[in-house]
Amino acid sequence: MNELIKKLVKLLDVKSIMTLTLTGAFVYLVGSQVVDGDKFMSIYTMIVGFYFGVQSTKSGTPKE
Repeated sequence: MNELIKKLVKLLDVKSIMTLTLTGAFVYLVGSQVVDGDKFMSIYTMIVGFYFGVQSTKSGTPKE
């Protein structure tokens, strides 16, 4: 039971919340045909790539 709670707490970090929110928005907007999937996917990829890139440099990962 403690292990399950620990895993749920890890899901509440900013990266996970942002990724789930963007994915939900992507599915909703494309499914309701509000926006073209290709256009939103390029924006989605840039946001996620930038955010994870910034987080990896903050955690001490050396730049290449």
